[in-house]
Amino acid sequence: MKCLIRRTAFFFLVLAVVFAAGCAGKSAEPKSGESSDKEAGTEGIEAAEGPKIGISIYRYDDTFMKLYRSELKQYLEETYHAQIIMRNAGGDQNEQNRQIKEFIDSKCNGIIINPVETSAAGTIADSCSQAGIPLVFINSEPDESERKRWEDSHMAVSSVETDSKQAGTYQGQIILETPGKGDKNNDGIVSYVMIKGEAGSDAARYRSEYSIKALTEAGVKTEELFSGIGNWNREEGKKLAAQALSTYGPRIDVIFCNNDAMANGALEAIEEAGMVPGKDISLVGVDALQETVEYIKEGKITGTVLNDHQGQSRTAADTLIRLIQGEDTETRYLVDYIKITMNSTFQNWKGDD
Repeated sequence: MKCLIRRTAFFFLVLAVVFAAGCAGKSAEPKSGESSDKEAGTEGIEAAEGPKIGISIYRYDDTFMKLYRSELKQYLEETYHAQIIMRNAGGDQNEQNRQIKEFIDSKCNGIIINPVETSAAGTIADSCSQAGIPLVFINSEPDESERKRWEDSHMAVSSVETDSKQAGTYQGQIILETPGKGDKNNDGIVSYVMIKGEAGSDAARYRSEYSIKALTEAGVKTEELFSGIGNWNREEGKKLAAQALSTYGPRIDVIFCNNDAMANGALEAIEEAGMVPGKDISLVGVDALQETVEYIKEGKITGTVLNDHQGQSRTAADTLIRLIQGEDTETRYLVDYIKITMNSTFQNWKGDD
């Protein structure tokens, strides 16, 4: 079952999201597996009437999830006076399982999980259901059969997701909107580099596949010159882009990155290779990080796709509270992506800065 949340008409909201002061602050992240009281959110708002909610994030060093968890914590505290226990799984599913046991033993009223491995969704759902604690998965895609099991078994479990196929399609459409439909060197073929997020990730697979599918379905010939796994990381994205540039140089028309952190790293590699980003090579990402949007305004990055952390986090919080209150919910809520380019997003605000 699906509930689609449409936000494409609200560009002012988009700008508020991507330019909000402090939205993408530069505070240091704990190392993988570490947690600090302030970052973990255990200080909470002590309100007797508020629910106790346990939240486990797959990795704190993921830039997008930093924005997501900050918004989620703030919204739960301010709207529902919730007491938050937030933990960093550090990319370790066993560690996340221990955290879930902690939440259950602490008698949390509800649990929100950003799973390290989506294949663990069934085990996590069973653990929470057996304890009688409502559960919401975020930023993940438990498969359809698992969601049907929740429904058939009347489990208090839901998920708030995005459609990674849509994100990839939008990346391809952004390239199709450029002069020559991405064919920078006018040889009749869009030769591209694909920098992928993470091995085994459905988000990485679908963003990669559907970005190219959008081009081929529009009749554009494509050629993959290079691909690599950047683990959603800026420095790894930079290294992969530098490797591709050293091998293929001016043959590269487009660099597709599964997220903005890697795209920002690829931008550095392009400039260090003596090429002009936006002119010699098109570059696209996903997330609409503030830094990336600034690069779009400067013409260095061709476009990105807004991964609406605010819409997702608030939907997740509202859904969990409804489950805690015993209300019926859908097993899946989808939050739309939004294309961000100079033309589509900033045309009405040129000269406002």
